[in-house]
Amino acid sequence: MALFIAVFVLLFLAVIQAAVPYFVKRTVVFGVSIPEQSVRDDRVRSYKRQYLAWASTVSFLMILIFCIWVAVKKPSDELIILISTAIEFGIIFVSLALYYYFREKMKQYKSGLQWTNELKQVAVADLSVRSEDYLPPWYIYLFPMIITVGLIGYTVYQYDLLPDQIPTHWGPSGEPDAFTEKTPFTAVQMLLILLLLQLMFLGIQLGVKYSGIKLSAANLGASKNRQLTLRKSTSWFTFYTVLLITMMFSFLQLTTIHPELFNDSLLKILLPFGTFILILAGTVYLFVKVGRSDKSSSELEEEKEIMDVNDDRYWKAGLFYFNKNDPSIFVEKRFGVGWTINFANPIGYIILFAPIILIFLLTFLLN
Repeated sequence: MALFIAVFVLLFLAVIQAAVPYFVKRTVVFGVSIPEQSVRDDRVRSYKRQYLAWASTVSFLMILIFCIWVAVKKPSDELIILISTAIEFGIIFVSLALYYYFREKMKQYKSGLQWTNELKQVAVADLSVRSEDYLPPWYIYLFPMIITVGLIGYTVYQYDLLPDQIPTHWGPSGEPDAFTEKTPFTAVQMLLILLLLQLMFLGIQLGVKYSGIKLSAANLGASKNRQLTLRKSTSWFTFYTVLLITMMFSFLQLTTIHPELFNDSLLKILLPFGTFILILAGTVYLFVKVGRSDKSSSELEEEKEIMDVNDDRYWKAGLFYFNKNDPSIFVEKRFGVGWTINFANPIGYIILFAPIILIFLLTFLLN
């Protein structure tokens, strides 16, 4: 089971990382903005194909070596998971190295052709697009939060039923493999972490809702479709993820309170693994849906003499956005599908990092 999970995750990560240039906004190539008119440029398309070939080849070679190592050495499940995690970081490192290599090539190519000098830079503001922005309402996040608070109350009520050692980690078999001493705090530790995660996801949802909708001057229809699809799809995916995580954490908490209900039950394996698979499946759906949203031929109504305002200077290393003049809390990523924070807006730090810091503090106090 550990080998299957490890290989599945590695293959998923390898495919997603290799295909990233084909999912991002069409006017951004390796973190470099280009005119709408140049998205089909032969050199631009060649860089994407080269990235795909190198990233997939190196990643699959690493996975193959890993599988051969497992077949020969027959390591323990714990060692398999540990080494596969290291390989995951290796795949990410390779993709980032290739990203920066082709980013430099794109910067040189863009500079040589002087696109920004030949085309008029235009920014677009469409106030009517907000009426088509169908995001889920914030209060639906109260449902999983109510479940979590209810479980905290139930755990306190059933405190005497809890074992002297509270599980803190579960292995691939679904059985706990790490414990901490029972106290009123450790009894609900996992649920407190879950509640913090729910609050963080709610903050992200609100941050996206009040962030700007950035349209392309050269291709208004396609960019509008992508922005609305991105906002709607990522918001629902966030809520979908919260529900799945809530379901899994709730199950694990109930198995701690009432272990006799789930003795020898396949749910111990199927529920966590099923949650994991469903989140990965949702990620694939999100990538494909958003990635194709601005590439429909019916939307390609390009303006020939203009381009979007060149905002490359606000993107440090093509990944980190710093713009004090932009009130948006979150902006669309330049490498990947989803959102990154505007690092010049302090609200983003609070939404993302405050819950994470609290989770680390909880973990530190427990240890």
